[in-house]
Order: sequence, then C-alpha cells, then structure tokens
Amino acid sequence: MDEEVQFILDTAQEAMENAIKHLEKQLINIRAGKARPSMLGSVMVEYYGSQTPLQQVANVNTPDGRTIIVQPWEKSMLQEIEKAIMVANLGFNPMNNGDTIIINVPPLTEERRRILAKQAKAESEDAKVGVRNARKDANNEIKKLDHVSEDLKGNAEIDVQAMTDEHIEKIDEMFAMKEKEIMTV
Repeated sequence: MDEEVQFILDTAQEAMENAIKHLEKQLINIRAGKARPSMLGSVMVEYYGSQTPLQQVANVNTPDGRTIIVQPWEKSMLQEIEKAIMVANLGFNPMNNGDTIIINVPPLTEERRRILAKQAKAESEDAKVGVRNARKDANNEIKKLDHVSEDLKGNAEIDVQAMTDEHIEKIDEMFAMKEKEIMTV
C-alpha cells in the first residue's frame, strides 16, 4: 500500500480512537447512582496558592455504594476541600467531622436518571460526529492523491468505512452499558 494512503488511514484511526477516549472521559463524569471516587475527579482544591486536583491532596474512597469519604493528607486542608466540593457544584453536601469529609450520594430519581441517560446519549452522538468527521477528512485526503490508482483509492475508502463502522459500534456499546448503569436502580 502507498505510504501516503497508509498515513491517511493511520491519522483517521488515531482521530477515531481519540473520539472514543473523549467519550470514555465524558461518560465517567455522568454519575449513575452508585458512589465512585471518580465523581470528585473534577474537584480542584486551593493548595499552597495553586489549584490542585483533589486526588493529589487527599485519599478518596467509597466504603459502600452510597458514601464517599475524603481523607486529606494534611488536616489543615479539611476546610479548603469542603469548600472546593461545594464550589464544584456537583450536587453533593459534604459533611466535615474533623478528620474526614463524608459525602452521602443521594439515590437518583427516575426523572434524574432519564436526564442523565439523555446526557450520555448526547455525548455518544458527539463522539459519532467526531468519528464521521475523521472519515470525511480521510476520504477527502484520499481523493486528493493524484499518483494513486483508482482501485487503491477505492480500497482505502473501504478500509476507512470499515474503521468507521467498528468505532461507531464501539460507541453504541459504550452508550448501552452506561444507559443500563444509569437506569438500574
């Protein structure tokens, strides 16, 4: 296969993989009722004058499906962490007991589950758009190649479509899993 064609295919593959990686990150941020340390992944804490991710100043764990416990490595950070969780506007009400911060994760209402499922659907649709844009870019680049035979161009476009179908299918599977996770009470 022509080196330029291979480069175009590799670039398209990379762009499609990036769309899937982005979707994974977005889906992790959509909570599904069960408490997980990743729910606090976006929380930034003021630590010696700079914004620092919560995981770098405290231990975050979940003893059960409804509770998140944040144990700071320095007790003096308790108030800052509590404030940062409130500022992050995640819908949690942190309780400071002097040693740790305890967050009770409320169960999701049916309406909230539907909203979160729609949000997950929108994120998966965005990922599909990213994959399709990568396909379009690759096909346009292939068409521009003058020194390549029509057969080779056709085969390359078939390869791009196969890649696209594979990634769209993976996105659909990821969404189905997340939707099931969200809707399970």
